[in-house]
Amino acid sequence: MKPMSSEQGTLNVYHSNLASIVGEANLIYDRAVSPGIVPGCIVYPQTQSQLAQVISQAYRNKWRVLPCGNGSKLKWGGLAKNIDIVVSTKGLNKIINHAVGDLTLTVEAGVNFADIKSLLVKSNQILALNPTSPQLATIGGIIATADTGSLRQRYGSVRDQLLGVTFVRADGQIAKAGGRVVKNVAGYDLMKLFTGSYGTLSIITEATFRLYPMQSASGTAVLTGSREALSQAADTLRGSALTPIQADLLSSQLVSNLGLGKGLGLIVCFESIPESVKEQLNQVLQIGKKLRLRTAVYSDTEEQNLWQTLPEKIHLPESESAITCKIGVLPNKAVEVLNQVDLGLIHMASGLGILRFEQESKVLEMRQLCEENSGFLTILSAPLEVKQKLDVWGYNGNALELMREIKKQFDSENILSPGRFVAGI
Repeated sequence: MKPMSSEQGTLNVYHSNLASIVGEANLIYDRAVSPGIVPGCIVYPQTQSQLAQVISQAYRNKWRVLPCGNGSKLKWGGLAKNIDIVVSTKGLNKIINHAVGDLTLTVEAGVNFADIKSLLVKSNQILALNPTSPQLATIGGIIATADTGSLRQRYGSVRDQLLGVTFVRADGQIAKAGGRVVKNVAGYDLMKLFTGSYGTLSIITEATFRLYPMQSASGTAVLTGSREALSQAADTLRGSALTPIQADLLSSQLVSNLGLGKGLGLIVCFESIPESVKEQLNQVLQIGKKLRLRTAVYSDTEEQNLWQTLPEKIHLPESESAITCKIGVLPNKAVEVLNQVDLGLIHMASGLGILRFEQESKVLEMRQLCEENSGFLTILSAPLEVKQKLDVWGYNGNALELMREIKKQFDSENILSPGRFVAGI
């Protein structure tokens, strides 16, 4: 009889500890989940209790755990280090409670965003997020990466819409924060802490969101032209009483790729009653004409296609060498930044945006420019060798020790998503 290899012994350890919890059908071995990450085992718990038992086993055995949903954002953030098991929440996919009258929704973390959108349209309601890859994005992944999109112009970020969470701690205990009502003051506001933490503090199993009524009409205006004129148009809109739900500044190449003309661009969407939408669009067009910008209006199917295509042009690169970055700058510096990149968009009000590069030298150059304008640049996705060479987060603030202390409080054994957050947290 041949002696058992160390690799076989490890697999047997995972199997004997986890198969009794989730069943053999919910364990997969020897499968890469992203470049550089080949865990010993991928686990698919089917209930919150199973997930808690899996994490409890990991805590006792000091296994390093990488949480995910469908895995569509595992390429974001820092490189996870020495992962033993991947735990997917895609089996936790139940709609728990849709309180139509209260405008709230509670779902498990593995529910796809696209399924939520289909459910809510029946009640003329929306969850006001537009994440990357909505067909694949799960609620847990959206919260973990703070993946909001252009709707933050009107509705704010993920954490602004999150009312409550249930989560599994690093020691396997189940805990809750917040509640299922819009006005809730019970407990610490852990929702804001967990949003954007990349699964380094806990694994979210359920989430409750506030909802909004679907409006009866919408329309989109696009202004294109010179840097100076676009900058003035954006300043005018920011200082006006207009209430767009989405407003993005676009680089010249993105404008061209979308078939919107030449020059930099400003795309603005309004939703309200028909009379309000028409009036606000007219005001945007007047601003554009006064500044000698090219103007266009989109509605119905053309409008929907435009807003659907816009993020795809950023997040679906045509080459494997593409580097996608999240940035933040002072809003009034957004046009200056976009004028120096080929492909990118920046939200008009927040100054947050997405840029894409083909050369890593351009990343460092743009990071310096963002920091000079009170901002930041974080690498989301990039080839493995680029992330191994460059500092993904580029954080130079004064909160690093505080973040490390928070990590120690929530995950003293450092088993959850090691290496994915700032400074390798």
